[in-house]
Amino acid sequence: MIDADALRKIIHIDMDAFYASVEQRDDPGLRGRPVIVGGNPQGRGVVAAASYEAREYGIRSAMPAARAVRLCPHAVFLRPRFDVYREVSRQIHEIFAEFTDRIEPLSLDEAYLDVTGSEHCQGSATLMAGEIKHRVRSATGLVASAGVSYNKFLAKLASDADKPDGLHVIRPEQAEAFVADLPIGAFHGVGSATEAKMKRFDIHTGRDLRRHSLAQLTDWFGKAGQHYYNVARGIDPRPVRTSRVRKSLGHETTFPRDLADPRRMVEALERLAEKVARDLARRELAGRTVTLKVKYADFRLVTRSQTFDRPLATGTELAACMPPLLARTEADTTPVRLLGITVSALEPHTPENAGPQLSLELL
Repeated sequence: MIDADALRKIIHIDMDAFYASVEQRDDPGLRGRPVIVGGNPQGRGVVAAASYEAREYGIRSAMPAARAVRLCPHAVFLRPRFDVYREVSRQIHEIFAEFTDRIEPLSLDEAYLDVTGSEHCQGSATLMAGEIKHRVRSATGLVASAGVSYNKFLAKLASDADKPDGLHVIRPEQAEAFVADLPIGAFHGVGSATEAKMKRFDIHTGRDLRRHSLAQLTDWFGKAGQHYYNVARGIDPRPVRTSRVRKSLGHETTFPRDLADPRRMVEALERLAEKVARDLARRELAGRTVTLKVKYADFRLVTRSQTFDRPLATGTELAACMPPLLARTEADTTPVRLLGITVSALEPHTPENAGPQLSLELL
């Protein structure tokens, strides 16, 4: 049964093939051609975005660029121009702000808008979504898809329903049937590992998910069980957050050639530690948990973490954490293709309130 949550009016806007569409807009010679924005297909780059022409060949974001070129040898590969994408994103968000001040950006090309109580378009969220799409196209020459519903989960599903250039509405009376027929892998927040686990429990659709009790789902999926129980019933109480609290900050790098020497790995991690420290300083943050990410040459991925009593913020402190964490991996016997450092359990950290630097012996 839908409660007062149904009174909200949520719009999810998602720009269609954003990076690739910007490139096709700026270079008319690319229109109608398969365009891939990302890393070097001759190296270890990945696909950041693929035009719809490229997607017809099975190319998707996060796919290795080398695989993408095998699927579509005549594709046009371009390096990202993030300064241009950020400027276009700024234009788009200025349009959002004309309709509501409750905006939760998810990325440069995606955001939730809570338009509950807005007087634009006679208060119709559907009309507002259509107007936003029109305004975005007029201002930027780009196409957006929009989803409209009474919560974030359903609005996100709705924006995916009719891509590209879609505008889909899920009304309260439609939610149960919409979710029931949805493949479990299409649920926002259900990744491939969770999907595989659900299928082991014979959960293939929203209807299957709804058959299980909260206690059973919690037993299987921990705290996430509550979320799965709710969304199977069209319930999502999460508010649109205008200021999202950053939970972690990090950097990683994929090497042109696998590293087999632990000393070179430590050197690479020292450079990453300095980059993370600079980002922490810009945001006046520090963190108590440091995580090392290692991807081996065979694509196995492991993480190793340590939590400290005091927050860490400097490159020296972060770098000092790396050798002990690296020693807990197979890096001394297995070549490594990627290394990353993430700092979490973040808190404010300024010169005025910073404590003494941690002794490296304590790390």
